[in-house]
Amino acid sequence: MPVRIFNSISHHAPCLEQIRCGQHSSCLSQLPSNGTWRTGQMAAALSRALKLPGKKGSELGEYDPLTQADSEDESEEDDLVLNYPRNGLSRDSCLASGSASLRGGRSRRIVGATDDVQEEDEEDEDEWMERLPKRQDRDSVKASQYWSHRDSGREKMGVDVGPAGGSASGIRGTDDKRGRSKHAVRSAFFLVPLFCATSLVLLCAFLIPCQKRELQKKLQWEKALGDAGGVTPPPLALWDVDGDSMQDVLLGVTSRSNDTRSTPGSKVFSVVAASAVGGLELWRKSMRESVMWIQCGLQLSGEPAWPVCLLVGKSTIMAVNGTTGKKLWLVPLKNIESQAVLLPDLQGDSVPDLLVATLPTDEALDLSLTLISGLTGAKLGHPVPFNLTGQGKLIGPLLHETQKGAYCILFGIGNVQAIFLWDLYIRATGEMPLTQKLRRRDPKWEGLKKNNSSSLMHIYSGSESVEFLLPLLAGFGNKRYSLDTVSNLNSSRSDWVLVYGASKLSVLRQKDLHKEWTFSSPPIHSQPAVGHFNDDGVLDLFIQHSANGIMKTLIVNGSNGHLLWAAEFVCPRLVLDTSVVSTSTGQSAFLFWASEPITAQRNATKSTTAPGVSSAEPLIRKLFLMHPAYPSVLLELSSTTDTAVTSAVSYQEHPKDVTYFTVSSRPTPDSDPSAQILKSMSLKAAITNSRIVWLGNNTKPGAAAKPGAFEVNTFFRRLTFKP
Repeated sequence: MPVRIFNSISHHAPCLEQIRCGQHSSCLSQLPSNGTWRTGQMAAALSRALKLPGKKGSELGEYDPLTQADSEDESEEDDLVLNYPRNGLSRDSCLASGSASLRGGRSRRIVGATDDVQEEDEEDEDEWMERLPKRQDRDSVKASQYWSHRDSGREKMGVDVGPAGGSASGIRGTDDKRGRSKHAVRSAFFLVPLFCATSLVLLCAFLIPCQKRELQKKLQWEKALGDAGGVTPPPLALWDVDGDSMQDVLLGVTSRSNDTRSTPGSKVFSVVAASAVGGLELWRKSMRESVMWIQCGLQLSGEPAWPVCLLVGKSTIMAVNGTTGKKLWLVPLKNIESQAVLLPDLQGDSVPDLLVATLPTDEALDLSLTLISGLTGAKLGHPVPFNLTGQGKLIGPLLHETQKGAYCILFGIGNVQAIFLWDLYIRATGEMPLTQKLRRRDPKWEGLKKNNSSSLMHIYSGSESVEFLLPLLAGFGNKRYSLDTVSNLNSSRSDWVLVYGASKLSVLRQKDLHKEWTFSSPPIHSQPAVGHFNDDGVLDLFIQHSANGIMKTLIVNGSNGHLLWAAEFVCPRLVLDTSVVSTSTGQSAFLFWASEPITAQRNATKSTTAPGVSSAEPLIRKLFLMHPAYPSVLLELSSTTDTAVTSAVSYQEHPKDVTYFTVSSRPTPDSDPSAQILKSMSLKAAITNSRIVWLGNNTKPGAAAKPGAFEVNTFFRRLTFKP
């Protein structure tokens, strides 16, 4: 048996050498597998052949030849399992200088092998491994060889080398310092911008809300201006007159004279411009008579971009510089009955001209229309009188542009008539208009004339007199006293809201002058407000009715005349138009004055005294905000015992906020007349401090379930406004 092992191993010695050096893939197939070797002996021989110096098997894996030697069937083919590194090499195999001698030594030991000799071989191998240097010594030798080669290279380059590689260690220290410096620079480049960005974000997060809160505080103010004139509303207009992009307030003021030379109790009339921020008085213009209307927005060609405001009294119209209050021109008229209407340029001076309604000198006639130059204030021709054969309120005048591009003036007394602008200009001046656009005709409208000799066109008349006529245009109520060209042009191309008989509401189509629908309601005492309640894109109408101590508010669908929303309140004993504001949801928010809402469970007694309010107690009036997203919820923005007589809203672009202005009459402690109070309020600030009022079951049937207070507060505090 030893001879066979010797012959076989001698025969396969080259393959074993390749296996030990990692080139074993082709040699394993050449080893015998026919059972001529005993499995245990073969495994022991291979184990000794593959064992590397300096490592007893931890790197090659453990292999126990006795496990395979105990096999019962010696003729059975056993698989040979070898554990070796993935690349077939150890760190020192096939590379060490003593590998060849090791192979030769092992071959010589195998030649004289017997069973007893195997133990001697193992002892020889242990002695040989003890003679080999340890791994740490080998690593030290390699390191010294590496640094000696490196130092020799540096000597060639002229670098001084100290003992034991001192120059190399110095260079390594310099490289480490440079690495640390580079790392510090990279960290600085990353951290400094990060710190700056974080600081900027935090600064904006703190400063911007602070600026908004400061602005909201500045928009909250009130100012006493003169004496109240009872329930007659004073003239109020909004326009940016100080150039801060925020609409300021222009208000007609009546006060008692302090001059000892004048008659005691005599009145002094003036117009005051107050800043929207803080209520600072910008200028004051004294007037000879009380002012009925204040209108701003007229632009003069060739002049700086300051606004022109018209102060319309009973017998004069004065144009002033809106920034300073300085008079530009003055035109005397008699018995002015309407505000000024902005017209296209009639004279070719690039300045829009004006029209007002006056009472004619001939008492047999009803009304006159007077044309005025917007540039100089001079009258264009003479007033044109009309016999309207009607009774009731003055309607208009309003400018309208037909689908053919012809300009008409709508006006009437208890009815609605119309006249072409070119026809009116010819009758006033005896000349044709200068531009071809002003000469346009509309045959469809000309067919509405009573006869060929008449210049008036019949728009609406009936047994019930007309109470209100206004364009069906969003925001018209907020800009009805504006002389802005764009606003007036838009309003001249819309349909009309018609209220007649005090209780019938209709939409009159301008394309064919037919009624779209008719809604019957209790008597309507204030001008309807126009806004979006639902999401059909059609403007809806908000109306109010007061009778027997109860105020009823209704919203009518603009597309079909159906009722969308209704609520009842204790009557606030005042007549004040509803304000409408556009919101970010696409719907409108409605602002109106009322007293406590009347719930369905509470049976209100119809009497002259408001339910639940004693005649001796002061009546508390409240400003409510209603949004269509929560029709069963009202926000109570403010409450007061003052009597509000007029109001207006102004959109502020920068904070996306709305300022609500009110003019109220406040009783004074002594017997003096009540004080006139001008108050400004930020809607966002008012919403933050508001109180939720639940309407109960008196809204439209089929409404959604009652929302939670947190949900309502979150919605309204996130609500923003649009112009």
